Amino acid sequence: MADLNLVETDRIIEMAWEDRTTFESIEKQFGLTEKDVIKLMRKNLKQSSFKMWRMRTNGRATKHEQLRTEKVSRFKCSRQRTISLNKINRR
Repeated sequence: MADLNLVETDRIIEMAWEDRTTFESIEKQFGLTEKDVIKLMRKNLKQSSFKMWRMRTNGRATKHEQLRTEKVSRFKCSRQRTISLNKINRR
């Protein structure tokens, strides 16, 4: 696993919690495989939070590009507000 700073670690955790963000997207941006993301989450989350995250992501088709249907073509909800540097932009 690569040496990540606090901002990168925070962003990876945020992306891992998002339903529509695939593990492949995280790998493209940060070079972490699914196993690396699981290790990072185990290391940085409380045990109960990690278990909840694993139950949520285990077997979820939207977390893997190959399992997605063609209907899911974007990585975030169409109603989600734009986020920049973890601050919500005002419209």
